[in-house]
This record gives sequence, structure tokens and C-alpha cells, in this order.
Amino acid sequence: MKGYVCMVFIFLNLFIVSFYSVAQTYYWVGFTDKNGSIYSIDKPEEFLSGRAIQRRVKYNIAIDEKDLPVNREYISHVLELGAEYVHASKWLNGVTVKTDSVDFPERVLALDFVREVEATKTNTGNKSASYGKFGRTDDTPVIDSSYYGKSVSQVSQINGQYLHSKGFRGKGIQIAILDAGFYNVDQLPSFDSLWQDNRILGAVDFVDKDSNVFNQHSHGMMVLSIMGGNLPGLLIGTAPEASYWLLRTEDASVEFKNEEDTWVVGAEFADSVGADIINSSLGYFLFDDPAMDHSYSEMDGNTTRVTRAANIAASRGMLVFCSAGNEGNSPWHYIIAPSDGDSVVSVGAVDANGVKTAFSSFGPAFGGAVKPNVAAMGQNTALQNTNGLITTGNGTSFSSPVLAGMAACLWQAYPGFPAMDIKQIIEESASQYDNPDSLLGYGIPDFNIATQISGSREIFINLPDKKWAYYPNPFKDHLVLKDLENTFKNKVQIELFGVNGIKYLQYNYSNRNTIVINGLESIPPGIVIIKIKTPKHTYIQKLMKIR
Repeated sequence: MKGYVCMVFIFLNLFIVSFYSVAQTYYWVGFTDKNGSIYSIDKPEEFLSGRAIQRRVKYNIAIDEKDLPVNREYISHVLELGAEYVHASKWLNGVTVKTDSVDFPERVLALDFVREVEATKTNTGNKSASYGKFGRTDDTPVIDSSYYGKSVSQVSQINGQYLHSKGFRGKGIQIAILDAGFYNVDQLPSFDSLWQDNRILGAVDFVDKDSNVFNQHSHGMMVLSIMGGNLPGLLIGTAPEASYWLLRTEDASVEFKNEEDTWVVGAEFADSVGADIINSSLGYFLFDDPAMDHSYSEMDGNTTRVTRAANIAASRGMLVFCSAGNEGNSPWHYIIAPSDGDSVVSVGAVDANGVKTAFSSFGPAFGGAVKPNVAAMGQNTALQNTNGLITTGNGTSFSSPVLAGMAACLWQAYPGFPAMDIKQIIEESASQYDNPDSLLGYGIPDFNIATQISGSREIFINLPDKKWAYYPNPFKDHLVLKDLENTFKNKVQIELFGVNGIKYLQYNYSNRNTIVINGLESIPPGIVIIKIKTPKHTYIQKLMKIR
């Protein structure tokens, strides 16, 4: 996954930057509590965006102490010991700092609110762990006359065109990409429609706050093109109408443990701004300082800090997709963190024929949990190259965004499902769901099947006065609504509208716990709005009518 620099003057600049960046040691300092916080979970608008709060309300996710920012006074006391602030993690309750003080660990551990300290980046290293981390690209452009162009195989292999043909292309879903840089995303042609529609929501560099992510590594740009690229006849991403946050959390020139903590901060940012999906084509197991290396026993789904943070991100209602790793041919052999996370969708790689690639990391997670979870095309995956041409690349770095983008389309179609339901539906749709293995997990998803599975499930409606469910969605000729707690003792009004505002029907019911609405064949196919009105509350939901 790490890249190579060919021009001599760029190499020298990177060497100089790397030399001075490791002159100081980076430390993770974990705190015991959040006592004395100036924030309160009763006022989440002070530290979460409205969209992040809405996600928690919609999916009944509690705002708790993990959401509170780190105690500022604790951070100040750590900095008074001669350390420089890098960033803080609210989920894991700690701070990353850098210092040249050799006795810093002893002095910081003497503070009564500090529970742990760990060196995460040192001046020891040979950069062996940085080699080949990001995979490789093929510079030979291939132009196809079909609409999907060179991306036709990666989309059709998972039946992604089914959701696209129904109008579900990721609109309204926000995807945060955690990566090493987004070189020339502000200039390359694949991203024109993203800029024109204001769907690049922001770009933040957590590695170097003074840099421009569009001048950094090209890996994140390629990942974005697999999801958001839109060049008909050349390249169509799996979520060309989604919106994107571009977050640089990876330093492509070295490999130290502090990058895991930077990943955590990026994920917390994604949550705070209200992103729905995280794609991370990054992973960690070996480092330039061997003393920091992980062991396979740490790949148990909930041990490393980066994995714990990925699980917390999922607990906040986000879908988290991570590359399984490119270690299938290496002595390590196994998946890497945070793809081992028990709530993370770990994505392996197959070729266009659905055969596991040699480089794709093996499962299971330590302890036996199914990993990778699923797989997609990661060999000869079509993507935008730095020279403006559409080329191909190899790596689980590229199979993960194939599925993350497609998940956005599925979630657009079924916005009532929480993240873990979408994850489970994707797994259930996969080619070997009944017999998962350590090569491809549950196999290659099929988003036509995923749509059928979704439509057969009850979708729960949470109103302050009732809990309801409805199905099927999409519907053809009927709808069923259930009151799961009490019979309808008062009058309930049901209305169906078209997106143009035309009312298709209106019914009034009372004293029922199940409502069946028949005779819906004449409603035109497409998005339909259902309005459920009780004496106290009104609920509006999008449905899909099919022929």
C-alpha cells in the first residue's frame, strides 16, 4: 500500500522531512476519566454536528461519555511536561504528543489521571514495513464503449448495476475516506461532477495540518475514483452520487504506530460531522520500529487501539469498511488491524472471475471469527490514475471501496435500516454465506439479492408514542404496517404521495394492530412517500414502488 517516489528532488525532500519528523518521539497518553469536562451529554450540539445527532436519534443510539471531548486540563498538564500536542481521541480518552524528553514516560505516568503511556513513533526504523503497503497500479489505459467502461467488471460482479438502474447511486449518503492523500482530486476529470454538485464536503489533513491533501499521496484519490468517479464510457464508481469527506490520516513515507492514533482521530471526525460510511484502505501490523509490531493474537477483533476505535465508530451508527490486507503471500499471511474488528466489514480481493487473489490476506480473526467478511474485485480494478487516464490497480485497497460505495446505494434504498442490518444483509447476499471460509469469508455479495433480502424484512418505525414496522419495501401491490406495542386506540391516518406532491390515497384506521393496504398496483413505479399521522405525531418515510 505505500508508494514509491521516482524523482530525485522529491525523494530528497521526503528524506529531510522524515529525518526531522522522527527526531522527536511520539507518545500515546491514555487518561483515566473525563471528570471535570466542560461538556455534557445533555448538550450534544456543542460537540456533535446536527447530522451526527440525527443519526443517533434515528437509530436509537445513546450519546454517552465516549462522545465527550477529552478533558482540556488533562491535556494541558501533559503539555506542561515539555510535550507538543498532536491530536486527541475522545473515544479512547487520550492524547498523542511528541517530545524529545527522554524521561517523559516516567514523568507523565506520575500524573494521577494518566493510566498508560506508549511510544508510537521513534527515531528507530528501517522503513521495511512501508514497502508495498498500497499495492500497485497498471499504467495501460483501456477504454470501453459501454457506459461503465473499464469499471464494468467490478460493478457487474456484485450486481451493482441493479441498484444503479433503480436510481440508487448513493445520493444523500456521506462517505468518509481515511487515506494517505488525495493527489489532484481538485483537478482530475473523474471528480468533476463531485465538485460541480458540491459533494466534496471537506478535506482535512490530520498528519500535517499545514499541508494540502490534494498535493499528497495519490492512493486516496484512486480509492475515491472507485466510488465517486463519473466518466460515462470510461469509469463509473459504485457510488457516483454520494458525498465525500477526504481525510488524510496516513503518512506514506514511514510506518509507525502513531498512524493508528491518527486514524482514530479521523474516524472521530467522520462521526462528528455526520458521515454514514467510513472506507479505510489502510491497515497495520508491522512497523518501521519492530518493537511496535503487532502479533496475530492481537487480531482478535477488539485489542488494538485502531480496531477498538473502528468498533466504536460502528457503534455510533456508521458502516466501517476496511481492506483485509495484502499479506497473503507474506510470512504474516493474516488480516491486519482494523479489519479484524468484530463490527468492521473486512474486504478481501478476488479477480474478475471471482477467484481469490494470491495477495489477499487470510482469516480468520484470532479466536476464529469469520474474516474477511466479504470480497470484491481487487485485481485489475479500474481507477483514475495521476496522469488523467483510467487504468487499473491491484490490492484490497481497491476491493474495499468497491463495496463501500455499493453499500451507500443499498442504504439509500433502505434508509430505515441501521448500519449493522445493512452489514448483515450484504453478508447474507454473498456467494458462500452458508459456508464461510478463511479465504473470502462469506464470499462475493450480490446487490440484487441484497435488495430482495431487504425488501422482505420489516423496517421499524420509531415514533415517540409508538413502535411500528412496515414491509415489503420495495412494494408492488400491497403494504403491511404493524403497531408492535399497542393497538391503534385512536384514529391513524395513512397517506401515500408521489415525489411531485400528488396524493395517491388516504385511509383512516382505528383499533387495529395490523394494517394491510391493498390495491396499490396502479401507483407509478419510483419513490413514494408514506405519511403516518397519529393524534400526537407525524412520520414520513420514503418507499420504493416497483412493477
